[in-house]
Parts: sequence; C-alpha cells; structure tokens
Amino acid sequence: MKVFEIQGGFGLEHVQSVEREIPVPGPGEVLIRLRAVSLNSRDIGVINGVYEPNLKMPLIPLSHGVGEVVSMGGRSNKFKPGDRVSAIFTQSWISDEPTQANWGSTLGSPLQGLLAEYAVLPEEGLVRVPEHLTDEEAAALPCAGVTAWHAIVEEGRVKPGDSVVIQGTSGVSLFALQFAKLHGANVIITSSSDEKLERAKSLGADYGINYKLSPDWDKAVLEQTHDRGADLILDLGGAATLNRSLSALIVGGQISIVGLLSGARAELDIVPALLKKARLQAINVGSRSMFENMNQAIEQSGLRPVIDRVFPFDQSIEANSVFWTGNTLWESLYLNVMIRSSDEGLPWQALLSLLLICHPCLARTDFVARKRDVEAQRIRAADQSIQSWPLRSGRLD
Repeated sequence: MKVFEIQGGFGLEHVQSVEREIPVPGPGEVLIRLRAVSLNSRDIGVINGVYEPNLKMPLIPLSHGVGEVVSMGGRSNKFKPGDRVSAIFTQSWISDEPTQANWGSTLGSPLQGLLAEYAVLPEEGLVRVPEHLTDEEAAALPCAGVTAWHAIVEEGRVKPGDSVVIQGTSGVSLFALQFAKLHGANVIITSSSDEKLERAKSLGADYGINYKLSPDWDKAVLEQTHDRGADLILDLGGAATLNRSLSALIVGGQISIVGLLSGARAELDIVPALLKKARLQAINVGSRSMFENMNQAIEQSGLRPVIDRVFPFDQSIEANSVFWTGNTLWESLYLNVMIRSSDEGLPWQALLSLLLICHPCLARTDFVARKRDVEAQRIRAADQSIQSWPLRSGRLD
C-alpha cells in the first residue's frame, strides 16, 4: 500500500510517499481502507516539529479520517466488513475524565497516523459515522465536531433560552453554533467581518458583533442580553480575550477555553472572576463516548458540517496559498487531503484532492518554516506536560 510518512527531518519537504505492506489486524483490531483523511493545524505542527523535536521517525502523519472496514482480527466483533467508521483522536480515551496516560495515545503523534491507503486500529478506538454524511463531511467530525460538542453539550449543558457567545467563524465555532441552536440557545457570534457575520446568521446565529468596529464586544454582549450576561462563552482567543469573556459572563456562567489564538499566557483579572463566580473549563477534543453521543444527535437532526470549497490535487499550490493566507469565506480553516477509491475499487487511481473544510480544532495556525523554532519554543514553554494547541499569529475571525 502507499503511505505518506515524515522521514529524515521536519517540514513538508520531508513528507515522502513510500510503499508498505498492508497491515494485518491482530486480536481486537480492525483493518480499514481510508476514504477521506483531514489535515489540520495540529498535523501541520507535527510535520513542522513544533510539538516533539525528538519525534520518532518515520511517522505517518494525520489524525482524523474516515474509512471502510475491510477485515477484523480475532475477538473483534463490534464491526463488520463494509461498515464506515472514523477513528477517535485520543485512542485510549473511551469515557469519563481523561488521564495523563491518555495523551500518549493520540493519532498522528505519537501513534502512527492515517495518511495511508489502509490502517489497523483497535476496534475500541473506532466509531460508526452518521449514514447521511458524505466522507468529506464525516472527516470534519473527529476534532472540530467533538471539540464543539464537548464544550456546548457535555460541559456547557446548554439548554433552551441560554445565551451562548462563540468567538470567530472557524470550524469549531461553526459546529458550536450548530450544536447550540440544536439545543435551543440564543447564539451571539463575534467576527472581524460583517460578511462572515451575515453568513453565520444564515446558519442560525441570532446576533453578530464585529469586534473590529466594537472592540468592547463584552459590552455589546451585555447589552444584547439586557445586562444579564452570557451563560456560556467559547473562548478561542486566549490571552487577548479571556478577561473580556469574564466581563461578558453571567454570574455563575462558564467559559470554555478552546483556543490560544492570541497567546498561551493571560493576566487574569481575579476580582471579576470572583464576582462572576466564573467557571473556566479547558476543552481538549473529547472521548469516544462524546463522539458517539454527538453522532447520535447529528443523525437524529440531519445536521451537516459546513464545507467551504474543494481543490483538485493539481491545484494544491493554490489550496496551500488559500490555507496559509486565510483567503476564504471563513478564513480559519483546516487543510484536508481527501483520498478516494475509483469506481473499480482500485485505490489512489481516482480523486486525490485538497479540501478546505471549516473545522479547525482551535483555528488555523500560520506556520511558516522560518518561524518553526520560535513557535516550538513558545508552545513547549506554555505546557511541556501535555500536547498544547498551536498559536496563531493574526486575527481571530
């Protein structure tokens, strides 16, 4: 089979196409044929050496994909050939609270990833995907979808009539908007673009705030909620937005910390946090049970992820340009490589395209080679005990 692997150094120039034997599933394992895999900002960070400078190579990158079950090993009975499945991001996080050990089971580093024709994974690390979704749509679920579901439903416990503030129009933001509306919330979206706010409203947002025109967006939230404040705020900005999130919060409300776009270190105003009786909840994707709960809700509601546009493989340079510059409707996107089989069932002879799908785990980071070492130092300094999400230079959109 054909795989892409990181070998001999960091950077996209070190991602090479090689041939490997098709793996054989062992007891409790499943062989899947990949139909679609998505590349997100974490994967770019892994390829660029941001997370682990001593990365064990060769490593197959990418951590999110959708495939079809081909065969099962002994004592594997959860799936059958032909089932369409997705791998969970943290393979050993099944339910309840995670442990430190769970962070060592993430796909695409340290475990082998999914940029391959075939992959063998434990059946406990797979879930069925909603039948009505295309492969492209299903590929958006494992990171951004689960992250948003974790924040809105599992931790946020959003209910009808709640006011929810969502920062930006990234993929996590759009999933959060869809899930919040699914649970009857009033949703306020912030963005630097009126055009993006209008599109967010077309997806169900009740109110939009252009934070460029209204830098004191927390006051606009209070005004919109009649000085009550928001029940839940998804904070993707980090350092530059956390205190305004506190200001916009209802007494007893919750802030879900999902991103670090403006920096990993914040000077927190303690007094407002005390007066607001604020709860700060960090979100790091989610467990298999969260993924399954989300899929059930998606199936029952018919919800579909938002996809921006598709690039054929021969336009990969243009796709990369769009990804790096943010020249899209939603600006903060994940780059996705879609691998499909042909009608005759022969892999790698049909569509191989680059997709831009609106579902960043936190939002896109502008990685460039000359910034690699600096960004690596900043992120490792922020947290050396677990995998942190990469920082993004630029706007929170």
